[in-house]
Amino acid sequence: MDNNRWPVRADFPIAQPGLKFIILTILITGMLFYFGWMVFACLFTGLTVFITWFFRDPDRTPPLEADAMAAPADGKVIAIDRLPDCDYLDGTCIKISIFMNVFNVHVNRIPFDGEIEQVLYHPGKFMNASFDKASTHNERNVLVIKTAGNYRFAVVQIAGLIARRIVNFAKAGDVFKKGDRYGMIQFGSRLDLYLPEEFSVSVKKGQKTTAGSTVIGYLK
Repeated sequence: MDNNRWPVRADFPIAQPGLKFIILTILITGMLFYFGWMVFACLFTGLTVFITWFFRDPDRTPPLEADAMAAPADGKVIAIDRLPDCDYLDGTCIKISIFMNVFNVHVNRIPFDGEIEQVLYHPGKFMNASFDKASTHNERNVLVIKTAGNYRFAVVQIAGLIARRIVNFAKAGDVFKKGDRYGMIQFGSRLDLYLPEEFSVSVKKGQKTTAGSTVIGYLK
């Protein structure tokens, strides 16, 4: 896991963690063209375009309602469960899982204004992130966030079968606004949200989400 904070974005549409991959493929492509290895050069040109597109980082407009929580990731809601107990919160909680495929934007965003109380990193396996047991068996990074209204919730980045690099720059004590960028999972995977039981869910299983914009529910 990488916890180095990338710079504040200044109208630059590429996520900073992807720059090293883009520069590397550009250099290799240039070298292949220089030596006349045209087939490989064309293949690497396509790879460079794909990697640049993969690390795209568009601006997003967060929901205006004060009590609305924004989705932390682009993807599809694959589970909405009520749990009798929770590893990260006290008592009953609601768990919402969002699966990101390789075609989604992979920059992760803070769902709601608050202060980071804890950052918990768990090493683990790299099984398919769509499996429910990935929540407890896979490598993951957890942020426990406290809101101004004294609600606590957790957002969990989960590595997957192919996605094996979690990037997080949030630290305990940091204060974030709804929709702020805080990290990414490179090349797909999943985010789980653990929410207080009084949370009002507004998304449905199978619904697509847009990080920082889609309202997933309300903190009442």
